[in-house]
Amino acid sequence: MLLLMALIFTANEKAIEARTLTGPAPQIDGVIEDIWLQADSAYDFVQFVPYEKTEPTERTIVYVLQDDKNLYVAFKCHAEKNPPVACLTRDEDYVAISVDPNGAKTTGYFFLIYASELYWDGWILDGGTQQDLTWEGIWYHDVKMHPDRLEFEMKIPFNTIRYNKDLNEWGVQFLRHIAVTNENDLWTETAQSTGDLMTNWGTLKNISPKSSGYYFEFFPEGFVRYDKFENDSGGYDTKIKPRPSFNFKWDITPQTSINATTFPDFAQIESDPYTLNLSRYPTYLQERRPFFIEGTDIFRLSSLENGPFTPLEIFYTRRIGKLADGDAVPIIGGVKLTTMASKWSGGLLGAHTGEYTNEVYGLDEPARWFGVLRTKYQLMPSSDMGILLSSSFVDTANYNYALGADATYRNGRNQLLVQGAFSDYGSKKGWAVTSAFSGHLGILSTNIAMDAIDDSFDVRDIGFVPWVGQKRVIALCGPQFNFRQGFVRTTTVQPGFFLWRSPGSSDWSKGVLLSNSIGLRNMWGTYWELDAADGYEADTNFFYRSANFNFWGNLRGNNVNGGVYYEYTMNYARGFLAYQGSNWLTASYSILPPWSITMTVNTWLEWDPDNHVIALWPMLRPRTDIRLSPTMTLTILDQLVMYAPEADFDSLEYVSNRWGLIYSWNFSPKSWLYIAVNDYRSEDIDRSLALRYQIAAIKVKYLIYF
Repeated sequence: MLLLMALIFTANEKAIEARTLTGPAPQIDGVIEDIWLQADSAYDFVQFVPYEKTEPTERTIVYVLQDDKNLYVAFKCHAEKNPPVACLTRDEDYVAISVDPNGAKTTGYFFLIYASELYWDGWILDGGTQQDLTWEGIWYHDVKMHPDRLEFEMKIPFNTIRYNKDLNEWGVQFLRHIAVTNENDLWTETAQSTGDLMTNWGTLKNISPKSSGYYFEFFPEGFVRYDKFENDSGGYDTKIKPRPSFNFKWDITPQTSINATTFPDFAQIESDPYTLNLSRYPTYLQERRPFFIEGTDIFRLSSLENGPFTPLEIFYTRRIGKLADGDAVPIIGGVKLTTMASKWSGGLLGAHTGEYTNEVYGLDEPARWFGVLRTKYQLMPSSDMGILLSSSFVDTANYNYALGADATYRNGRNQLLVQGAFSDYGSKKGWAVTSAFSGHLGILSTNIAMDAIDDSFDVRDIGFVPWVGQKRVIALCGPQFNFRQGFVRTTTVQPGFFLWRSPGSSDWSKGVLLSNSIGLRNMWGTYWELDAADGYEADTNFFYRSANFNFWGNLRGNNVNGGVYYEYTMNYARGFLAYQGSNWLTASYSILPPWSITMTVNTWLEWDPDNHVIALWPMLRPRTDIRLSPTMTLTILDQLVMYAPEADFDSLEYVSNRWGLIYSWNFSPKSWLYIAVNDYRSEDIDRSLALRYQIAAIKVKYLIYF
């Protein structure tokens, strides 16, 4: 019986052999020549969307070869029914390969090529539930489009990724996207309800890399910046600041790397989008700086794809080199050591910032040291546990550190996560715990989250956990229906309840909610949620209620999404209890293959306690992208923020306007030329927009590797 079960399991697992080249390597030109005939092939693809587990509408064949230094992959995509689409600025045909070179089934890489020759690469995280597009590798690719087929070729150097040198089998997945039908075809059969999890991938057999990584990568940068800014006397000062910067990367082994940087330029030329924040908590900002982006897969506690879970982010990279509207605390240097093996992974990061004073923005920063240590151990396929230590130090009286631990159990779509942390901020000590479950119990889609943040927990210099003192329990559970045919692809209905005690309160808010999501066969979707509670916040008892509706879709290859959100709660910006709400819409349109425009419209509304509208805040963010080539882009954007008291447009005020221009050219692997301009104006005493600062910058980054 055991032998029979093993044979059944083995028969269902797809495998492809990476055969070793017996002659010269294929030329990467998008033409699948005869040399590929010696390769093993994958051809029996299965449709994933819009109709899961059915035959694809077109045939796809993938060939795999290897030599001592490179992995070679070719896709032959027949297009007899659906003409191939290539467009630089809207949906188009593409292919991708994903690999798990460590056998852990938790973290991998993907390499994606579009028909227009655009490309992406990145990390696959948390067992396949999340992606990180910030990783940038060195690899080579080309495409040729014919009336009845597309041919893609890739050469992926083994030394551009981290792999277990003792492992001769990698996890692998192949993907093909057909733009005309919005169709995704995968090599291994996967249900839409579970997603493309790494545990469902096939096997790449007989993999045998002989290279051990680029011995050294050197990134010199040249940077010239022009600033014009307002001074205390009402006039303007200007300065020109040239500066070199140096970045290094040394792959000690296929699993271990050292990164270092000295005097990096982290100027925020493309500023963070404006958001009207009426809550008691600061706005979370995404990281944009290359040194901190690389390795984010390691320097973080685990997270969940779905549900109300909020991780304990005890290391928030934007605490290093704080920004203040175009200026920043200088970073003298940083170093990072990361390693990834079959069972263990970890990293060590150190950074030093210099002294900085800016009276205009209220910054008075002393020189500061930062240190982070992370280690993680795989318990079983797709499950792991680890610890994270982060710290900031000025002197024995001015320091902040936090020690966190996390454990994650993954079994298919089901995920159970537990996190805990201890903090010390200048001898003020505190703790925090959080846990969550996301998955399916039969047909019931279930999300549960619980967290408790001690009143003394404080990571203000190193992390982002601003809801100190919060206690929360939330649970949602309801049926999910998946339809093999018909206009509706999937729908989930989740009733639930929540208990929440806000910081500084002794009473609990107790409420119920109802949510529904619908995914249509044409890849449009909607989500709505209604909440009601006996609320208690800021020493006030009130009837809390909220309504949320979102929609998204693809209109002739162009993305559209929007929504509305209204709630009756505390307005902390004004200090009273009232309604508030927001509406948003983002739509892109490809005018020509290399030219697209995107318009984002946001509107925030505020009411007073007597239910009179006291303010309306419109924000327009037009953007145009011109892709001069697959590696060269010109972006022009503007952000206009307005204020209409009592929604009276006759009294409309222009709060601020920020416009920018960014030209980027990826002229060689990991080598970039940037030209950027940023002009910021805000309302003056006479209600006109006065110039606050202008920035113009030219930056060149060039990779030298040997």
